[in-house]
Amino acid sequence: MHATIDRLFIYPVKGCRGIAVEQATLAATGLEIDGIGDREWVVVGEDGEFLSQRELPQMALIETRLTPSALRLKAPGMLRLEVPFASEGDILNVRVWDDSIAAVTQGEVADAWFSRYLERPCRLMRFDPEARRLSNVRYTGATEAPYKFADAFALLIVSTESLADLNERLKQRGGSAVGIERFRPNLVLSGIEAFEEDYLDRLSIGAIQLRVVKPCVRCSVPNVDPATGTPSTEPGDALAVYRDNSRAGGVTFGVNCIVERGAGDDIARGSTVEVTLAL
Repeated sequence: MHATIDRLFIYPVKGCRGIAVEQATLAATGLEIDGIGDREWVVVGEDGEFLSQRELPQMALIETRLTPSALRLKAPGMLRLEVPFASEGDILNVRVWDDSIAAVTQGEVADAWFSRYLERPCRLMRFDPEARRLSNVRYTGATEAPYKFADAFALLIVSTESLADLNERLKQRGGSAVGIERFRPNLVLSGIEAFEEDYLDRLSIGAIQLRVVKPCVRCSVPNVDPATGTPSTEPGDALAVYRDNSRAGGVTFGVNCIVERGAGDDIARGSTVEVTLAL
């Protein structure tokens, strides 16, 4: 059984806009562009707790770009900010859900920029290259699955067919179609049936092998319009009608994956993916 990689996304800063790319390198921790990883940075409050679109939907309007030497950020009403990759700072612990993670401060200018835009004291922190954060062995078993500041796993996969199914249901409810960006995937597949990703076991892309470990339970973030930063109740309400998965613990859309083989290899749009179904 085969599928195709329709789109690829990387999110340099957790909670901010992602970047659609034609090609990326697969690391054990997820996708990378020239050594910069997915969710490489995180914004935290005064208490060190991570901030996201759940409580600050305006984070959806923070644009991220990667130059050869810096993270570039833009937001409405703000001057452009560049955070050099070579920035050195203090190592502090930040909290993402139940994990305490070592991270590196990125300087007073970056902190002031985020504090002004988000209208609260906060800091930009980068994942400490010496740190190691592993996904829950309840789902990964004997496989050690590292990741950075993502919620729980290295990769999130959705399909164009699942989105088309959802948009048809939204239309029937008198609503508007939504884009795949709302669901913040890393890999978007095409060529399978709607929600067939729920039943996938492994995905092979050349020498790369990924394993599906858990359905992705959705929070309120997909209800934030990425073009305006405005929250609503859709598409969450529509999904709740037919995607409430009690075994997974909530409304699901997409699946979480870990890297089993092929770290260091490249993934490109248009690549053929050999998929196997779970027994």
